[in-house]
Amino acid sequence: MDPILIGEMLAALMFFGVIGFLLLGFPVAFTLAGVSLLFGLVGIGFGVFDPSNFGSLPNRYIGFMTNEVLVAVPLFIFMGVMLERSQIAEQLLMTMGKLFGNMRGGLGFSVVIVGAMLAASTGVVGATVVTMGLISLPAMLRAGYDPKLATGVICASGTLGQIIPPSTVLIFMGDMLAGINSQVQMAKGNFAPSPVSVGDLFAGALLPGILLVSLYLGYVLFKAVTAPESCPATPVPADEKGELLRDFFVALVPPLLLILAVLGSILGGIATPTEAASVGAVGAMILATFRWRLSFRILRETMIATATITSMVFIILLGASVFSIVFRMMGGDNLVHEFLSNLPGGPLAAVAVVMVIMFFLGFILDTFEIIFIVIPITAPVLLMLDIDPIWLGVLVGVNLQTSFLTPPFGFALFYLRGVAPEDLPTSAIYKGILPFVALQVVAIAILFAFPQIVTWLPKVISG
Repeated sequence: MDPILIGEMLAALMFFGVIGFLLLGFPVAFTLAGVSLLFGLVGIGFGVFDPSNFGSLPNRYIGFMTNEVLVAVPLFIFMGVMLERSQIAEQLLMTMGKLFGNMRGGLGFSVVIVGAMLAASTGVVGATVVTMGLISLPAMLRAGYDPKLATGVICASGTLGQIIPPSTVLIFMGDMLAGINSQVQMAKGNFAPSPVSVGDLFAGALLPGILLVSLYLGYVLFKAVTAPESCPATPVPADEKGELLRDFFVALVPPLLLILAVLGSILGGIATPTEAASVGAVGAMILATFRWRLSFRILRETMIATATITSMVFIILLGASVFSIVFRMMGGDNLVHEFLSNLPGGPLAAVAVVMVIMFFLGFILDTFEIIFIVIPITAPVLLMLDIDPIWLGVLVGVNLQTSFLTPPFGFALFYLRGVAPEDLPTSAIYKGILPFVALQVVAIAILFAFPQIVTWLPKVISG
């Protein structure tokens, strides 16, 4: 049999083998590396894989660990965890709830707005969903909110950290797309390509993030008008109205200034994402200090949580590197190129197919696992078809946010289920999220039809 065909068959079997072992419950990082090594040995036996390819792994690992761009990841995680552990996020939710309390749907509006602010300061979906679930869900249920609407708003708003900068997902994706785009452009004969940076991806994701927030707010407003009993007003007691203005400035203004300083410095080209992340981490500690919430215990818990989350992400990245080397060297990238290039409908059809695959992978894999596996395999083909890398990265981010919400395996649903009251049925959470999944699909369709929503701001910033 043709060695090329054998290699491509082994590459395809390896991909489905990884999915199968993950469904059995094996840890992701070790599954990626272990299954890839196993198929690499099989490939060596068939003469379709050169074991010397594994010699590049140490340099790849060292490259990840010394990549200055990726240093921003633990710093942004630290910033977000510090804001959450020091109860700044809790104060934000309570103050915004009072501010909108006199309106029907006011608590829903406040959850969406605070979710967007936490997304712009944390980028950690799990922490945001849990925090809002612990604080907002009991308040919304006590106020008489429909449990389906309450859980849907919290889950959807909590996942905004996937797409609103400074998303850690966008940092990894921006770094990967920068390298892939450079290789693709040189392969096409362009030896002076326009660079793609994490800052470009942040700029491209800003308007889509605002679009999603607007869609969520619009749905809450729709429910307030058509079904007012599902989201009643929660008037602020008279004795608390006098303190509302002071609480607003104390709770809202400092975190907002921190967010503007971090994102503004990145988008304005004043600082790199890593430099801005360091400012954000220090700024979060300063805010906690001024509120008498910074202690050795909180600092220790924040550092442990940051190290845990960062280690989890990077160990998955290392396992995905083994998978990528074996898959590509056995001809899997050629298989993917032939499949996507020959689809009827051209480049946009190829992007649509990749989006559908990522969406369904989101049922069983985490966001980082998906981008580490799928982006290195599919992005070179799509960029070779002249797809804009910034548009592709943002579209992937919104798509993965959708899979984060989709029953029955959406991770955000499990986070909320873990902190929701026991008498709240899981079916209410599943039903509540469906309208927001539909809104996500609408957002993806809008970005597909009008890519300028993504590409306009990066072009303006870059001049």
